[in-house]
Amino acid sequence: MKFLSRSRQALRPSAYGLHRTGLEAGNRKEVQLSNLKTVLGPMRIPFLLLTPACVLLGVATAFRATGHLNVFYTILTFLGAISAHISVNAFNEYFDFKSGLDFKTKRTPFSGGSGTLPANPTASRYALATAIATLIITALVGIYFIIVRGIFLLPLGLAGLGLVYFYTTWFTHNPLLCLIAPGLGFGPLMVMGTHFVLTGAYSWQAFVVSLIPFLLVSDLLLLNQFPDVEADKEVGRNHLPIAIGIKRSSLIYAAFLLLAYLVVLIGVYLGTLPLLSLLGLLTVPVAIATSHGAFKHGENIPRLMPFMGLNVLVVILTPVLVAIGLFFT
Repeated sequence: MKFLSRSRQALRPSAYGLHRTGLEAGNRKEVQLSNLKTVLGPMRIPFLLLTPACVLLGVATAFRATGHLNVFYTILTFLGAISAHISVNAFNEYFDFKSGLDFKTKRTPFSGGSGTLPANPTASRYALATAIATLIITALVGIYFIIVRGIFLLPLGLAGLGLVYFYTTWFTHNPLLCLIAPGLGFGPLMVMGTHFVLTGAYSWQAFVVSLIPFLLVSDLLLLNQFPDVEADKEVGRNHLPIAIGIKRSSLIYAAFLLLAYLVVLIGVYLGTLPLLSLLGLLTVPVAIATSHGAFKHGENIPRLMPFMGLNVLVVILTPVLVAIGLFFT
């Protein structure tokens, strides 16, 4: 009996040890997940879907121009574009944290940053390192294409790098620049740059289709500024909703949506775009609903939220549908 009693006692520490080991393993897993979020959070991974949607337009116009695609160049183009998008996101996270804006904004799924740095301030150095590293990757990709395709790519490349770095610290302090800068980056710079590196030349067709993401992405950032008006004021920003108010900004938002669809219609009418590009008009009903919601609920953020989600759908799906029309005509 004494032997059995001692055996049971001997088993207890072992069981406790197993329990403790399990807790330690669980804690390590939580730390790893936390570290992963610290690194990936400033990249804003869910928002990166916008990049391939815009690049796809340039790929489509290049395919129509040449009848083929260089797979290596295409992959490298996507890499450079994604790196640029990650860089501008990470710089935005870093500078908004340093200015104190992140502590003032009320985050939504579509605005206000990822919340990574306010939750873990020591992660700011990782955000800055990410921003710089991905900017360097983008620059190296650009240099490679300048070497193989020519110096005429340089103006777009320099403009793109400048936009990535100065967007948060400079462009957001001027209403007009803040409105058009995102559209320039994802529209003419990204679409025409893609077309050039895949073909070695610019084209009117690439320019025309680049106006679609120019207008839609400008609208995306415009609507996402609605919830941040008061917080942005406090740190010296001066975008359109601050300068002219939310009601008037919602009218600008509607006008940009209308212009984006007019680009498709006029492009087809003039023969610059193929008839199948009209697939892009399939998002018109969603755009109408979003525009109405922005005007009616622009100052009521909880009610505006579903329309901000619909806006993302319009901005991503419309260029993809136009690109499909370009590919299969």
